Amino acid sequence: MPVTKVLTAGIGECDLRDIAVYRQRGGYVQLHRALTTMKSTDVLDAAEKSGLRGRGGAGFPTGKKWSFLPGQIPTRYLVCNCDEAEPGTFKDHMLLEETPHLVLEGILLGAYGIGSHHAFIYIRGEFKRGYEIFMKAVADARAAGFIGKNVLGTGYDLELTVHRGAGAYICGEETGLLNSLEGKRGEPRLKPPFPAIAGLYGMPTVVNNVETLAYLVPILANGPEWFSAVGTERSKGYKIISISGHVQKPGNYEVPLGTPVRELIEIAGGLFPGRTLAAIQPGGGSSACIFPENLDDPYDYESLAKAGSMLGSGAFLVLDDRTDFVQAAYNMVRFFAHESCGQCTPCREGGHWLETVLHRFVQGRGLHSDLEMLHRVSGTITGLNLCALGDSIEPFLKSVLKRFPEQFEARIQTVAV
Repeated sequence: MPVTKVLTAGIGECDLRDIAVYRQRGGYVQLHRALTTMKSTDVLDAAEKSGLRGRGGAGFPTGKKWSFLPGQIPTRYLVCNCDEAEPGTFKDHMLLEETPHLVLEGILLGAYGIGSHHAFIYIRGEFKRGYEIFMKAVADARAAGFIGKNVLGTGYDLELTVHRGAGAYICGEETGLLNSLEGKRGEPRLKPPFPAIAGLYGMPTVVNNVETLAYLVPILANGPEWFSAVGTERSKGYKIISISGHVQKPGNYEVPLGTPVRELIEIAGGLFPGRTLAAIQPGGGSSACIFPENLDDPYDYESLAKAGSMLGSGAFLVLDDRTDFVQAAYNMVRFFAHESCGQCTPCREGGHWLETVLHRFVQGRGLHSDLEMLHRVSGTITGLNLCALGDSIEPFLKSVLKRFPEQFEARIQTVAV
């Protein structure tokens, strides 16, 4: 099996929340090396050469994202996005609770890499235990001299602010997060300008996911070539996959990108006896389903896009032949309709009405005209909104409506009322 422990190394084996244990295992060595022997641009170059792409959902090349920062403005911020809320995703939550110093070292390396003197981490409000664990890690790291004025005697100042969200999915979108961090409503901004030009407090800002920043530590320890040698031509390195649904051993599994879809199911213990695979949602609640004919496809950004879906945040939901896809589609649409900030009409109105119509199907009161409308509308909300939430409402619905039309047709009301 292709399970490889990089970020997950030591989890469940030792107490990585203890700074002494983390340092015994090589923790903070890369931060010390970067601050004492490397230029900030060396860290940026390592991120770029490694081929590391954002692990939060968009998959944008990390080094390239950093390179967009304008050189003439010295004040810049790094923001770590720990507002993990995508249905089916629980990897950042695990890293925050189980190996907080790895997350912290990655943030500090990222901040140094972009030449920032103030980093932020935005933690989902529901992650109370993770927040408390991380705050203890920050206090221990500060006492050890890794945060604050004159870090490790190098003359480099680096402050860190920890901010808890209040439970809004929309704040996982980077500009909605920045608004929330500034004390405003968590609503996405019109782009351009992009955060790299005008982000937090109007200053150049980089927003990176927890998993993305954590990978900086092993990349510097082993070299960017080590990371880029794994995976596929355009999807480099390792990825933590949150596997759930109708499998016998759900959980987080770290694997090389490009691992066949079939093997991911096998890693998680396979299907339950007597069951057959119906569908897989491979990239979180925002993604369309793939199907049994895709079992031998590689799990990477390009292959999943070619199959009509996406890798997204790495949430891998397995659905077997007992799945009620009408109920599943309703649940998914209801979630996104509820989490809409309401700025954009297609998202606000489209989500609400799709939820209303699907609720009728769940109750067995669907109409033939409803079914026609679902086929017609699925695909017309996408691409018309300020952020990707509006684009997330339809993919799952559209894919299962096309694949399992009989389940929807069976919920059409046959008796006039």
